[in-house]
Amino acid sequence: MTTALITGATAGIGAAFARRLAADGRNLVLVARDTARLQEQATELHDRHGIEAEVLTADLSTDDGIAAVERRLGDRRNTVDLLVNNAGFGNRGRFLEVSMADELTMLKVHCEAVLRLTAAAVEPMRERGRGGVVNVASVAAFVPRGTYGASKSWVVQFTQGVARDMAGSGVRLMALCPGFVRTEFHQRAGMGTDNIPGWMWLDADKVVETALADLARGKAVSVPDPRYKALMGVVKVTPRGLLGGVTSKTGRKYGPQ
Repeated sequence: MTTALITGATAGIGAAFARRLAADGRNLVLVARDTARLQEQATELHDRHGIEAEVLTADLSTDDGIAAVERRLGDRRNTVDLLVNNAGFGNRGRFLEVSMADELTMLKVHCEAVLRLTAAAVEPMRERGRGGVVNVASVAAFVPRGTYGASKSWVVQFTQGVARDMAGSGVRLMALCPGFVRTEFHQRAGMGTDNIPGWMWLDADKVVETALADLARGKAVSVPDPRYKALMGVVKVTPRGLLGGVTSKTGRKYGPQ
């Protein structure tokens, strides 16, 4: 059996990856901060699918947490064949309304942790000549929408660059860029979602299904829904100055409050 390591595994897209990969017969390393939820999830997936589910409690906003996951990814005796960098969060408020400490924590989780864990995973994967990394970003990466969007833009650019560097090695990397997904993300950030139209919401399990298919096809960037693909097509041809004004207005209208 191959093994997948998933960060932010207890809810949302991370939990959907865990369910799908367990159903496919992969062993799992489940990473999050809440040990009790991890253990409950691991037991459920083991009992349902007969796979081994290892629990690794780690806070990726800390050096110790990142280092713990790096060590697991670098274990040559218990190899990881697929890394899903899913851990992330949002901050409520505009720039200067969010504390600098919270902004820096976001960059730690979204950028530094992704950089370090990708490096820790890719090195042994390249030695074996196979493996994959999915870095969960967002369609927010393609529009000027503050620190969150900027950090996810970094994830996309970083992943595309490393994917090119790893071409021909047997290691595939992909940035996953969903839109609004029904998860605990907004609730944890204290963001209301009543003003978001129903058509903008995606199902986490369907997002994961598309993501894994796109990874198998060798895509470096996955936007897992035709509606958002169409929106991103419009974004590409819209002048940046105009785009900034439009996304600011639509963010206040439809974005989390």
